[in-house]
Amino acid sequence: MEHGEPIVKFLGLYFNLANVMMITIASAIVFLIAVISTRSLAMKPTGFQNFFEWVMDFVKGIINSTMDWRDGGRFHILGITIILYIFVSNMLGLPFAIVLNGDLWWKSPTADPIVTLTLAVMVVGLSHYYGVKQLGPKAYGKTFFSPMKFLFPLKIIEEFANTLTLGLRLYGNIYAGELLLSLLAGGLAWTGWLGFIGAIPLTLAWQGFSIFVGTIQAYIFTMLTMVYLSHKVSHDH
Repeated sequence: MEHGEPIVKFLGLYFNLANVMMITIASAIVFLIAVISTRSLAMKPTGFQNFFEWVMDFVKGIINSTMDWRDGGRFHILGITIILYIFVSNMLGLPFAIVLNGDLWWKSPTADPIVTLTLAVMVVGLSHYYGVKQLGPKAYGKTFFSPMKFLFPLKIIEEFANTLTLGLRLYGNIYAGELLLSLLAGGLAWTGWLGFIGAIPLTLAWQGFSIFVGTIQAYIFTMLTMVYLSHKVSHDH
């Protein structure tokens, strides 16, 4: 189903107000999770603290699977932030969508390619930053000509390909899930009460699958982030 986007122009730039709102909401939810999980720390964690410590251990496992902890330990907080933010963002558009005056306002921010590609550019940019910080500008520049100089164009193409695939993979999975949900909930419901009743089990089943896909995509994005970072800072590369 086609919907417009609430676009406004400010200082010569175009802003999608729905993206701005949903990004802010996702960020606020992640911030609240962090605050609630750490405000009353106990030796025997329960509730949100138990969940947050599990996330910390899970991300630590991802880092240890891609690089040595002495290199990757500095990225622990980054990994926790990324996996929580992307998971929350992926989930926001699943319960419902809000359309006002033909414009789609409530959706998952990761269902927009601009948002996911921005996240991908941030990750790849950070990998270069830490590569320069770890090796120095001259030594890091030489890695693009190693082991053979003629591989330089291929390595440049690889950096662009990594950025595109990282961002578009996340966007494609989340957008496709929300699109099918809107078709199931909207298309069948318009056929009358029988279609509305028939749409309920199909919608619930697809929502469950979409939760699984959104969780896996958050994991994959975080895993690939650590892989890209490990290629730049690990002593084994």
